[in-house]
Amino acid sequence: MSDTLAIIVWWLTFFLIGLIFLPITSRIFHKFVDRGYIFSKVLGLLLSSYVMWLIASFHLIPFSRTAILIIFSGLTLINLWLLYYRNSNGLLIKLAWGWMIFEELLFGAGLTFWSYVRATEPSIRGLEKFMDFGFVNSILRSTYFPPLDMWLTKSPDYTGGFFINYYYFGHYLTAFLTKLSGIDSIITYNLMMATLFAFTFTLSFSLGINIITLSLNKIYGKSKSLFAQKPTNRLQLVIIGLITAFIVAFGGNLHTIYNFTAGYPNESPQPPWQLENCFQIKYLIPPWNLMNCLHPERYWYPNATRFIPFTIHEFPIYSFVVADLHGHVSDIPFVLLGIALLLALLVRNNDLQKPSPKLNRFNSFITEFTKHTSIPFGYIIILGLLLGVMYMTNAWDGLIYMILTDLVFLYINLTNSESGFKGIKSLTLSVFYKTFSAALFLLFFFLIANLPFSLNFRPFVSGIGVLCAPAGFLGKTLGPLLFEAGKCQKSAWWMLAILWGFFYYCVFGFLRFIIYPIFRHSRSKINNQLNNLNNLSEVDVLIILLIIISTLLLIFPEFFYVKDIYPAHYRANTMFKLGYQAFMMLGLVSSYVIFRIKFQYSHTKRSVGLIVYNIFFIALFSLVAIYPYFAITSYYGGLKRYKGLYGLNWMNQEANFSDDQKAIEWLRNNIEGQPVILEANGESYTDYARVSAYTGLPTVIGWPVHEWLWRGSYDEAGKRIPEVATIYESKDLSLTKEILRKYNVEYIFLGALEKEKYKDLNEVKIANLGKIVFQSGNTKIYKVNFYSL
Repeated sequence: MSDTLAIIVWWLTFFLIGLIFLPITSRIFHKFVDRGYIFSKVLGLLLSSYVMWLIASFHLIPFSRTAILIIFSGLTLINLWLLYYRNSNGLLIKLAWGWMIFEELLFGAGLTFWSYVRATEPSIRGLEKFMDFGFVNSILRSTYFPPLDMWLTKSPDYTGGFFINYYYFGHYLTAFLTKLSGIDSIITYNLMMATLFAFTFTLSFSLGINIITLSLNKIYGKSKSLFAQKPTNRLQLVIIGLITAFIVAFGGNLHTIYNFTAGYPNESPQPPWQLENCFQIKYLIPPWNLMNCLHPERYWYPNATRFIPFTIHEFPIYSFVVADLHGHVSDIPFVLLGIALLLALLVRNNDLQKPSPKLNRFNSFITEFTKHTSIPFGYIIILGLLLGVMYMTNAWDGLIYMILTDLVFLYINLTNSESGFKGIKSLTLSVFYKTFSAALFLLFFFLIANLPFSLNFRPFVSGIGVLCAPAGFLGKTLGPLLFEAGKCQKSAWWMLAILWGFFYYCVFGFLRFIIYPIFRHSRSKINNQLNNLNNLSEVDVLIILLIIISTLLLIFPEFFYVKDIYPAHYRANTMFKLGYQAFMMLGLVSSYVIFRIKFQYSHTKRSVGLIVYNIFFIALFSLVAIYPYFAITSYYGGLKRYKGLYGLNWMNQEANFSDDQKAIEWLRNNIEGQPVILEANGESYTDYARVSAYTGLPTVIGWPVHEWLWRGSYDEAGKRIPEVATIYESKDLSLTKEILRKYNVEYIFLGALEKEKYKDLNEVKIANLGKIVFQSGNTKIYKVNFYSL
């Protein structure tokens, strides 16, 4: 299949998913100017993939394309029922076709653009790609779930489990779409990366146009809302959406300021003002001297994600560039869907909650449920399911957005109290009861949604460490809290300012130009303050909650860390997972603030303070906006050479691996199920364990350190390493047979890395254990003769 045809088939798959689920999506997002059109693809993917996963997890129906098509048929009928029989208020007919067409074109453009970017360096190699691709291929070979761990096959003397002990739902999504589309996973890996980019861009676009429109609706009334005015204002909405999409999908941080300095050693960051920089007089006068200072080729883009020593603080564009199909990336569409659902809940139309006379008993239950929670039953179910899927994709996200959801529940109950919102006085027992009830039901559906996953998952987190613990507590534990000696890393204020300065400059603008004026004239009049607070739009409330949550996420790693196996980088993963979500939240906040201020002061004379604020904003935004240029140019060689989407092409271009590629493709095309194949193991982030990663066939041991991370112990991985060496090198035939029987090895791979790693490779012995079923050059695959064992 050509790249062009693959992209068309892939896009068409998503187009049909979105079309099928448009009825339910437009009901949920009926107050959005675009009716939430682009979210129909994500919601459809969520529901259909989850149903397939759930059925296969209970071993009811095997994971197959036929089963997926049957599920889609059933869900299509449900959506048709919604369209024709539950459309009494005409919500499904009043569709914003203009916005829908534009967003579909935007999604297609994003998919095509990043497919081209990936096609200039499509290699599924380096960083975490072997792990991610191995998970996808193992899932594709699975009949039921959970899927097998391709790097730790079954063993009769190991009780620690041999299924994937990781948050694999994001990898499952790629496998699900691969089966549905019928495209080879070697191509769909890169198409999925392009899809995640396209979703990040278009979903952020949709949120951008809707948060500003819904906010202006509340503040100025619908007659003055942007979409209700002349077409020129629709152009403003498009600009708002595109800037929102750019910040979230393309934005970096202020680290690019180092492009205007002499730079620093990678492991020893220095404040930019302490370095020779382009802002010195000798470079500014005359202006053309500035060219002698700028050296963009010296700027190393990964430093923006490893700026604070021993930590990680990535953001979406970096993830798209390096193209690891990790859970934090796969979860982006679900995260944005979750935020959109909370926005829709805040501005929901109460008419949707009116019971239908045709379903008295059911609607009686719904009415009673809403009376006790103030939250529609359907929202709690879908949010619980979404949070459960988030947890199975990237665990932190499920917990983070559950907290955000509960805060939204609290706000709704505060504003719906009988006496109205009266600040702290609104915190009545009734409000607590309803909020607690809603939160409890949300937790229930969350736990039910991920139950099949949790039953087979062993958490590898061993506690929460306290940074810079008091001397009297060292070596002790207090519940989940660990007080370890020598764990006292802190972030310098100027480092945090470089990483997050742009976003908090926007937060400052929100507080100064939006929130402060509400209270400025009523400091001594409590009632006026409350009335003014009620004038905040629901969007303003959501923005405030996003600011609060993201700030707490950034503060947490300065005091605590989640314990894992890394001794020096002990807070790296904690800062990484929390900071990633903070970046996305603050990205949405920043774009909203820009235009909220613009429209608030559009009919008044701009103050000097606001003018100065805008000037500095432009400067800071420019630094954030140039990051993708450095990242894409560096990783993809300036996008000069198109290589195609086939992710194994790199093997054919390297003499040592060209024969290995042919052998791997033979295995992919000819071996059914998941028989065990033996190959050389090696260190993480190397080319070892390539066969199991590229085929999904389990091996005895792949990347030992990764297994250590997933299993919480190195014992099993460490024991298997010499056993693999024994099979390849030992002259002891009986011992070799014993190990082969123990792990039920059916194939033995002899390629470039096996011959490189095992210097005393005993091929004569291996030949006596089976026969060659594939050979290309010096690469051979032996099928073990079990009768000889």
